[in-house]
Amino acid sequence: MIFNTGKFRVLALASAIFASGTYMSGAIAAEPTYALVQINQQALFFNLMNKGATDAAKASGKNLVIFNATDNPVAQNDAIENYIQQGVKGILVDAIDVNGIMPAIKEAAAAHIPVIAIDAVLPDGPQAAQVGVDNIEGGKILGKYFLEYVKKNMNDKADVGIVGALNSAIQNDRQKGFTDTIKANKKITVADVVDGRNVQDSAMTAAENLITANPNLTAIYATGEPALLGAIAAVENQGRQKDIKVFGWDLTAKAITGIDGGYVAAVLQQDPEQMGVQALKALNDITAGKTVPKKILVPATVVTKTNVDTYRPLFK
Repeated sequence: MIFNTGKFRVLALASAIFASGTYMSGAIAAEPTYALVQINQQALFFNLMNKGATDAAKASGKNLVIFNATDNPVAQNDAIENYIQQGVKGILVDAIDVNGIMPAIKEAAAAHIPVIAIDAVLPDGPQAAQVGVDNIEGGKILGKYFLEYVKKNMNDKADVGIVGALNSAIQNDRQKGFTDTIKANKKITVADVVDGRNVQDSAMTAAENLITANPNLTAIYATGEPALLGAIAAVENQGRQKDIKVFGWDLTAKAITGIDGGYVAAVLQQDPEQMGVQALKALNDITAGKTVPKKILVPATVVTKTNVDTYRPLFK
């Protein structure tokens, strides 16, 4: 709900914060310097991003408030409008609906509040910078790895199912990059695309339905952490570890177990903590009158059995 007065907006934001389990850095009574409008706090990916931004804020003497939208794009828009009324000095956002959030981004810019987009790539607009990976390019990277894997390990043919999140522009880009790339091999077919809705339990159910409907499935591509966890659980639940290989985004302890077991073949690992750090630093530079690049890229790495040991300490 949007209220017309600053007082009611602040009260609405406070109610939303407590209802959504929002984490706030610094003293609650302190005026926030910056706000991070997050997608959810279920996925480790987003919590690592929060940590990076929070640590960078503390190191620079800034107060950061984090809003958990719990996968609700309307809540993200409302939060940005509320933070504008509060007079924050800058906003970080990982958008759910990259088009639907643009009016709120424009409203912030009109109020001379810089906005940094993290992870989700926004359309051209007044945002000050974009921090993260190129999601289409990341999908292509995994697609190229998949082509090589299929050639080497699967007699150069595969029947792949995709567990996506059709409500996520980010994950749709990852899906597009992957599917466009694997078209190079005419013996690879996409059996089906199912919608995990960026929720682990939903992704598991969708993946189980995918496997049941396609008994000859030999691979699954998962476009995000909830989708990957759901796909792994579905493969395990149906006892298909020997004949279905899983590829996806965002490493977790469970994904590492799958890599060790041989049924998770590759995971594209981003660095969400560094995304949070770089985005917060960019806001500091902008508010200090400095210029920052419009695109700030944070590298991603394909994790397999050959290099997974490097990442184990992150998940202990």
